[in-house]
Amino acid sequence: MILGLTIILILVLFMPFTIKIVERNLEIFLFIMGVAAAFISGVFDKSLLMKALEDPIHITLAVLIAGLVFRWLQKPIEKGITGTSNAMPFRLFLALVVIVLGIISSIITAIIAAIVLVAVVSVLRLDRKSEIRLVVLACFSIGMGAALTPIGEPLSTIATSKLNEDFFYLLRLIGPDVIPAVIIFGILAAVLITPKKSSNGLSSKLEKESYFKIFIRSFNIYLFVMALTLLGAGFEPFIEKYLLGLSPLVLYWINMISAVLDNATLAAAEISPAMDGPTIKAILLGLLISGGMLIPGNIPNIIAAGKLNITSLEWARFGVPVGLIAMIAYFIVILTMS
Repeated sequence: MILGLTIILILVLFMPFTIKIVERNLEIFLFIMGVAAAFISGVFDKSLLMKALEDPIHITLAVLIAGLVFRWLQKPIEKGITGTSNAMPFRLFLALVVIVLGIISSIITAIIAAIVLVAVVSVLRLDRKSEIRLVVLACFSIGMGAALTPIGEPLSTIATSKLNEDFFYLLRLIGPDVIPAVIIFGILAAVLITPKKSSNGLSSKLEKESYFKIFIRSFNIYLFVMALTLLGAGFEPFIEKYLLGLSPLVLYWINMISAVLDNATLAAAEISPAMDGPTIKAILLGLLISGGMLIPGNIPNIIAAGKLNITSLEWARFGVPVGLIAMIAYFIVILTMS
């Protein structure tokens, strides 16, 4: 059993990063791996199937509704962005974009926050360097802020479900650590980004999404979360054997691999109700911070980079140093509190 789960884990960790067809069909691949893991562990039964069908419902509905609302209100939203950016100091506007999107992503979902971010960037006159910095900092903020509620992103959905906790559990557990980080990313945006001299006559480069794309994205999120539920259940024996006894500080650094892998996948494999609060916090912080370092690490990164044509190298040049500094800073925080 352990050998089979180890093989599945290796496939899940490396195939999406190395094989294009797997990367393009990640949800289907993870679903197949999740079913295989559940069968190998002997945990696939009716109750697990019902749980896997129910877990994605809330985040899927949130993504669908928010996507439809944004489509219907895209023009007013873009006009509001232009008016707001002209009505206040530009650096303050940038800071507020990063902070507000980070906080509300826990309600509107990380995916919709990323779409709003793309809309903001598309109407601003920024040079390429500043545009990339704004996107990276905002995606760090969104990726961390979305984890405060179960509907924010798949990681928080999976974590809350696996731990059998209430809606506000993650807010209580990591909120005091995440919210200051969101504010700091906003301050960094105000300091590190330089606007172009002219800010008049801004126009959007963002095309309106079709209903088909909105529904397909919602279905993909449903399948993605369902797959992660199955993976999490299937990997319970693996977790009990190899991870439960590790120091939270070791798990924190191990989770830097979420820079190249979706952090929800790792959360599904690692988190267990048998773990204590400090261990769960260390796991989550390691996943959330490093998830912003490279494009494959988080859903908002993938959406924003894809729509704005940001390459992996462009992202890494700024995202990796920022992520490493944040990892070191929070490691010190964890040390002082342990």
